[in-house]
Amino acid sequence: MKKITPFLVFMLLLQTLFGQQKQKTVNTTTLPEIEPRIIPDKSDKNNNFYDNEESYALPVKDLYIEGEIENPGKVDFSKLPKHTVIVKETLLSGDTSNRFVGAYRYDGYSLFDILCNRVLKKKNVTEFRPIIDLYVVIENEKGEKVVMSWGEIYYPNFLHNSIIATTVMRIVPSKTKDLWPLPTQSKLILANDLITERNISSPVKITVCSYSRAYKVVKDMSPLFSEEVKVINGEKSLEAMTVIPAGLQKETLHTVFYGKGRGIHSTQPFTGVYLKNYLASKIKVDRNSLQKGLVILAGIDGYRSVYTLSEIMNRNDQAEILIVPCPEDQNGGKFRIFPSCDFFSDRAVKGLSEIRIEMK
Repeated sequence: MKKITPFLVFMLLLQTLFGQQKQKTVNTTTLPEIEPRIIPDKSDKNNNFYDNEESYALPVKDLYIEGEIENPGKVDFSKLPKHTVIVKETLLSGDTSNRFVGAYRYDGYSLFDILCNRVLKKKNVTEFRPIIDLYVVIENEKGEKVVMSWGEIYYPNFLHNSIIATTVMRIVPSKTKDLWPLPTQSKLILANDLITERNISSPVKITVCSYSRAYKVVKDMSPLFSEEVKVINGEKSLEAMTVIPAGLQKETLHTVFYGKGRGIHSTQPFTGVYLKNYLASKIKVDRNSLQKGLVILAGIDGYRSVYTLSEIMNRNDQAEILIVPCPEDQNGGKFRIFPSCDFFSDRAVKGLSEIRIEMK
């Protein structure tokens, strides 16, 4: 038998330690990153109503961003945090009725985060620098398209309510035990919509756009006052409003009116009529208009904001947009717009002179 010298023992120990360290390194770099599984609370032991059922993964397609940005390209979902929304999905089924689909919890990546580091390159920046005339077109492989205003993504009082969903869970009624049908693909989920026609499956492209119609911009116009508001649907002129129509109920909304640039403006309430009620007789709310309708609200000085028809006519949070009559105000009259849905006041329009509805 060979005699084991102290040197040989030392070398064997060194080799063993080195091999273990090498094995550890290989293991930590080759193992895939596994997302922790949410264990459903089947016995309803906690106070969370939205973890009682199994969650199901939804296959996700590659998503690309293009349009008026300096850095187009594929979205890297691995760098983004996940967010959760809860939705009662309901679709149009006729002129006077809607079809309930189911109640769900969706987890996924917010459009706020997806677009956050895309550097804007507005085509009309020389004419109109503010970003409130931006919107995005979201489409899937089938060619279905929906629009969202930039304000819906970056200006709302509650952020991250619009996501690309990658997992879904049924919210099951405790008595009826109804098992709503599950989607089988990733899905655009806009949690603020009442009728969820904009929730299209498997989105693959987002295009950033600025509103292309030109308006003459007159800065520091005085007096900032428009005697009438022209209402236009496409290229068809509907009316010139000089007074709020009779029969529309007045509403008073309390607010802290705060701008992105100038900060606090006031804490006074606004009284007017809901824009959706004024437009109700002028536009048909159907699947196409909810998915593709834009509403441009322009002041006489060329200041304008882009909204979607859905965020005006189809909200589930009662955070409405007001037309505010102010006939005595020479610095912002005869009408102005107040968006109670926004954290910032930037999409408010003074000296309102045009309401234009377009389909994209």
